[in-house]
Amino acid sequence: MRYYILFGPPGAGKGTQAKQIVDKYNYLHISTGDLLRHEIEAGTELGKKAAELIERGDLVPDEVVVGMIRRKITDNPHIKGFLFDGFPRTIAQAETLDSMLNEFGGKVDAVISLTLEDKLVYDRILHRAMIENRKDDMDRATIEHRIATYHQKTEPLISYYKGKGNYREIEGNDTIEHVFANISRILDE
Repeated sequence: MRYYILFGPPGAGKGTQAKQIVDKYNYLHISTGDLLRHEIEAGTELGKKAAELIERGDLVPDEVVVGMIRRKITDNPHIKGFLFDGFPRTIAQAETLDSMLNEFGGKVDAVISLTLEDKLVYDRILHRAMIENRKDDMDRATIEHRIATYHQKTEPLISYYKGKGNYREIEGNDTIEHVFANISRILDE
């Protein structure tokens, strides 16, 4: 079983690249954003709580996210690989993921980090929000809060995974095809 993390700021192209990875490698894409949006659309209690947090630009509590991830892995025992997108976002989540994967006899094979300047992150989030009618991403203050939250809470994961020797960085401000070619080289190692 292979486990990869697609990492980077919001709007870096993780969703776009994940689709291509799934098509080529047949991995199961686990996007916490998609899982949460599904809960919100279904009107579940979790969805209502998540919507409130997301509207403020805050992160959903670890135990909720970890529970959804665990369920996806255990519900798909015949998948040859998993691609995490939007998880982990904190050191605590990374440690929890390591522990959970260890239970399954696995580990994070590589962290593929798409890098992008803040100005481009802002522009991409706003552009995507307009195209996909994502109301949670249309407010300037919310976008700026998401970028600040990424720098404060998620960026420390770079040092965490560099310390484990499985961190790989790719410039995200390139063509979709070129970024995917760089990702494929990592996945083919």
